[in-house]
Amino acid sequence: GSAVVNSKAVAVLAKVAKVLNDHKELDVLVEGHTDTVPISTDCIQDNWDLSVKRATTVVRVLQETYGIDPKRMTAAGRGEYAPIVENNSAANRARNRRTRIVILPQLDQFFKLLEKK
Repeated sequence: GSAVVNSKAVAVLAKVAKVLNDHKELDVLVEGHTDTVPISTDCIQDNWDLSVKRATTVVRVLQETYGIDPKRMTAAGRGEYAPIVENNSAANRARNRRTRIVILPQLDQFFKLLEKK
């Protein structure tokens, strides 16, 4: 039930941030994911909330630590609904608890490429 970014993830985010800082035209979507184990705390109602919290934690690290413009980022929660493996073991549930960074296409540039064909 954690949304804490560990040191291994911070090292990966540093590399991602370097690319994003070098390519200001790129926007990103940060997706948070959970396993299927129900959660309910004072601050987190369910896995939807937890997945969004995971995404916003990563977005904040990118913004506050690495200076990525928040206008270039979107935080989204996928809850338990996009697993990469079945949630049938502790190891698999651990794999499903993650965040994913998606580089968003520049649709205007894409459509210009289509027009040239």
